[in-house]
Amino acid sequence: MRKESIRNIAIIAHVDHGKTTLIDGMLQQSGTFRLNQEVETRIMDSMDLERERGITITAKNTAIHYHDTKINIVDTPGHADFGGEVERSLNMIDGVLLLVDASEGPLPQTRFVLKKTLERSLPVILVLNKIDRKDRRIDSVLSSVYDLFIDLGADDKQLDFPVIYSNAKAGIAHRELDDGSESLTPLFETILSAIPGPEADDTAAVSFLVTNIAYDNYVGQIAIGRLLNGTIEMNKPYAHCKENSIVNNIKFSVIYTFQGLKRIPVDKVEAGDIIALAGMDEVHIGDSISENDNPLPLPRIHVDEPTISMIFYVNNGPFSGMEGKFLTSRKIKERLEREMLSNVSIQVRPTNRADAFEVCGRGELQMAILIETMRREGYELMISKPRVITREINGQTHEPVEHIYIEVPEEFIGIVTESVSRRKGRLQMMTNHGFGYAHLEFRIPSRGMIGYRSQFLTETKGRGILNSIFHAYEPWFGPIPQRNTGAIIADRPGSVTAYASLAMEDRGELIVSVGDKVYEGMIVGERNLPNDLMVNIVREKKLTNMRASTSESTVTLHAPRLLTLDQAIEFIAEDEVVEVTPQSIRLRKFYLNRHDRK
Repeated sequence: MRKESIRNIAIIAHVDHGKTTLIDGMLQQSGTFRLNQEVETRIMDSMDLERERGITITAKNTAIHYHDTKINIVDTPGHADFGGEVERSLNMIDGVLLLVDASEGPLPQTRFVLKKTLERSLPVILVLNKIDRKDRRIDSVLSSVYDLFIDLGADDKQLDFPVIYSNAKAGIAHRELDDGSESLTPLFETILSAIPGPEADDTAAVSFLVTNIAYDNYVGQIAIGRLLNGTIEMNKPYAHCKENSIVNNIKFSVIYTFQGLKRIPVDKVEAGDIIALAGMDEVHIGDSISENDNPLPLPRIHVDEPTISMIFYVNNGPFSGMEGKFLTSRKIKERLEREMLSNVSIQVRPTNRADAFEVCGRGELQMAILIETMRREGYELMISKPRVITREINGQTHEPVEHIYIEVPEEFIGIVTESVSRRKGRLQMMTNHGFGYAHLEFRIPSRGMIGYRSQFLTETKGRGILNSIFHAYEPWFGPIPQRNTGAIIADRPGSVTAYASLAMEDRGELIVSVGDKVYEGMIVGERNLPNDLMVNIVREKKLTNMRASTSESTVTLHAPRLLTLDQAIEFIAEDEVVEVTPQSIRLRKFYLNRHDRK
């Protein structure tokens, strides 16, 4: 039977289309906060990295009450690299709000999540956001959304979706443009009318699927998910259905339900609600809770396989241990295993070295987020260049292929098409909207995308937009040229001097600053020729007792190009690694000694 007192929804959108801002407004207007309560913006982006990058990384949920109805809201990531979070979230909900920028229209990550939604036949409410923008294209964007639905194979019922026009920053929603609404009431009413309550039965056998995992220092692991059927009570035994075994007679230490941004302890929860349970040992995503007498495990969650891998090494450089707290292989292994507990799309595989682990994920961004998180927690490690994960299909090697969407000014169409083609990309579509920008779509092997984003920004002078989603596995495309420049490598330890840096001005571009400490084998710059160059970057000017009129003049150097973690991962070649510590990001050759590299 349908539970009309509950609605379970997800909000899906492309990066920076206003998803988290809309949730802020819904929380404010539903009475979750006091009128005089100070609340920071983008409440749901709780991780520091989420606030810094302006994106949602982990799926989080909150709950609001509108009249007599509880609305559980799941805030899902808008990037395909975090698709594991999206797929899990869709297991908990009965409908989605599709949030689209009224100017930019539906973008690639919207397509990725919407495809998963339509495959599950979930109802959709379209929310056209940022209608206050001067460059809004409401009719054109609405037409693009219909085209997207048709392209993804939506049926007639799914195509008949309601449309809400909103300005999330101002907390306003309209059923019709300029209908005089001054709040989000039209959105709340549409959610209640267009999205059905959960199909759930309080009298049936208990069935609960673990969809997400949190950790609390007081109660340990917390399993989060939707109670599909039955009721769960404190001090009553249940069965914990694991992947290969069933543990009977477990009792929960705490049962939570969600209210606003908080988990509220309760004694009993009813079917259809999104809840959290604590008190189980070694709970994993995909486990289920069932009746103690006759346990019936639910089908486990399946997510798309990883497409790229990187090797995480113990830091063995000369500066190892100077900045980090966790250095050993045991500490790194424990941290990666802990990540696997809550991130179903990350896999860790052993290698033939005791000090190295192969970490597999969905894309470079997901891996960079994991590495940056570990770095901030005090870990030191070295990471290799990303490699694609291939498959053997009918005796032939297949590799992952991505569909990339590019928006560039017209004058850069030629150079972008040429550079993508060199990386085995094939043009699928090109359109020109007449606003000075062209829209290009390519299919390109994932190998060709490694290291291309920084080159793309350079070629388009920072004015191009590039997005990608996984397409399929296709036969091996053959060799792909990567970085066509060499590295400038320090040949001895010391501190970088201005005198030596000045001599490098015509050899390439430095990536270290004057005064930085370096060691033999450390990469200090990008050479403007293909081969590597060993240099003495710590050389000082010899002092003599001869004076010249210009000897006291100040040396003027070009500013070095200091790389972020993402840029460093894209930059390195096959024989190079990135040394990551809490305070520094260094590039180095895998073998520091020049004789070992030969």
